[in-house]
Amino acid sequence: MSATRLLVLGGVRRFGRAHGYEVRRELISWGSDEWAHVNPGSIYHALRQLAKEGMLRAHEVKESDAGPPHTDYEITDAGRAEFLRMLRRALATVDVRHPEMLTAGLGFLTELPRAEAVRLLRERLDGLAGWRSSVAPHLDAQDPDDHLRELLGWWVHSADSAADWTRRLIGRLESGAYVMADDRGSPASGSSPAGAPPAGSSPAGSPPGSSAAPVSLQPPRRRRTSAK
Repeated sequence: MSATRLLVLGGVRRFGRAHGYEVRRELISWGSDEWAHVNPGSIYHALRQLAKEGMLRAHEVKESDAGPPHTDYEITDAGRAEFLRMLRRALATVDVRHPEMLTAGLGFLTELPRAEAVRLLRERLDGLAGWRSSVAPHLDAQDPDDHLRELLGWWVHSADSAADWTRRLIGRLESGAYVMADDRGSPASGSSPAGAPPAGSSPAGSPPGSSAAPVSLQPPRRRRTSAK
């Protein structure tokens, strides 16, 4: 499972319709080039590949007074299903080799109903307990004079810390923290779909009539003092 794939699908879904530069600008602004190794080339490649797979719909826009020719993308029903599948797996699955998947999934946490997010995080707790139980016996059996005890100890500590954090997040969600997908209502009730802007609104910096939704995911990152 690719964090780039999840991020690109989620980014386009939140915008509604966007061209490659907009998606690239947003994902890089989240610091994803640092914590998920997402670079501009991989973003454009993912956009084209997802369009080829039918997850995104590409619209060729001709040159006009508004700007040069470019390709706009919007998510398809298949893309929405794939996004949700990946999001659920990212939140529920413990993968120590790819911690960026959880980071990407947390960025889209509020795209899920509250009860579902809690259920997925409880599955994550089970996975963390399983990971810990697979490591702890080796730590107990390790020679006290072998420095590899520190590595095993770090894994046990990481599992314990992650479990504590996950329980706290579950508690916050159960206490009503954050506006989740079901809090925003559904299209059938006349509310905007999850991730979509209110009718007639346009986010700051977007051209009039743009369907781009305001993206709130802004993980902290260091400021760059120089531009290349």
